Amino acid sequence: MFWSTILALAAVAEAAPQFGGGNAVTMLRFGCTQVVIDRIDPLVNPGQAPTGHIHQIVGGNAFNVTMPVSDIAQLATCTTCQASEDFSNYWTANLYFRAKNGSYKRVPQGGSAYQFNDRFSTQTNGGILVYYVSAQPGKVTAFKPGFRMLSGDLNQRKADPNMRRQNCFRCYTGPNFGGDTGAPCQDNAVDHAGLPDKACAGGIRSNIHFPTCWDGKNLDTPNHKDHVAYPVNGPATFLSLGGNCPSTHPVRIPQLMLEVVWDTTKFNDKSNWPADVKQPFVLSTGDPTGFGQHADYVFGWKGDSLQRAMDASNCFGPSCGTGFQRQSIEKAFDCTVGQKVKENYDQWYDKLPGLESAMPM
Repeated sequence: MFWSTILALAAVAEAAPQFGGGNAVTMLRFGCTQVVIDRIDPLVNPGQAPTGHIHQIVGGNAFNVTMPVSDIAQLATCTTCQASEDFSNYWTANLYFRAKNGSYKRVPQGGSAYQFNDRFSTQTNGGILVYYVSAQPGKVTAFKPGFRMLSGDLNQRKADPNMRRQNCFRCYTGPNFGGDTGAPCQDNAVDHAGLPDKACAGGIRSNIHFPTCWDGKNLDTPNHKDHVAYPVNGPATFLSLGGNCPSTHPVRIPQLMLEVVWDTTKFNDKSNWPADVKQPFVLSTGDPTGFGQHADYVFGWKGDSLQRAMDASNCFGPSCGTGFQRQSIEKAFDCTVGQKVKENYDQWYDKLPGLESAMPM
């Protein structure tokens, strides 16, 4: 999004009760380079290698096949995020192009738009842009050590109208993030609930929002979802407080959103597309619809650094709160972890890794 949109939304947020009503909304926004691309998932499939599909992961170097429910910030020694006290891990499925001959190629990723004097996030060469929104500074509770959650459903194959503003794909209309003038998942001209059914001249962007209410007790639940919830009147849109949290989940938590830019432009020649599809892209889960887009989160901020950022008022950009620390893009690129499943994820594949016995549904 561009400055004008952000500032306009901020002005509305300061005045309207559903946006926090005068508490000066804060939006912490920073990039993270990839720490690894691997076929493991310590949240959904702990201890398993390989798992059923490939993820791209960013954040701290404590990422592993299994991650204990403890203070991850004490286990990691570096992070790929610009916020140098954020040792959390964030991960999503990868996107693949399916060619006319049925083979698959991983879609490369790009950096993010230049905003808020933030060069780091334009240079990530992939990775994820992370947003933490405090729609009511001073009344939003940061996540606790050991906290983790999952947003989305990898098996979803039909549009869920309740999630239309939470999980989407933006079809850029031209180079340099063309058409990027509206809030995520709220511009019907460019935002799609599933993968766009046309060639996007400037590429495709994923946006995934997480729930904003917590039960205040459980750091996780068996399905990684039941300990969190949406406001009683439905999911909050970007920068919005939304309605009241349900009585079962009374604690307001930051609005976490992940953003991924996919450089699909090199695959826009329709003569190379399969004849039987409206669009040639498929998630690494085997999902050609995009409705199964999902993301995982394991909290790992050091001390009270995230709480201080969420308590700051009217802050927009890569640094919020007293003593917020950032690092250089060079230090971020130096932070990596080794692949646990040794595969060349950038080669052409006859079948998607992990789905050799199944075709996209």
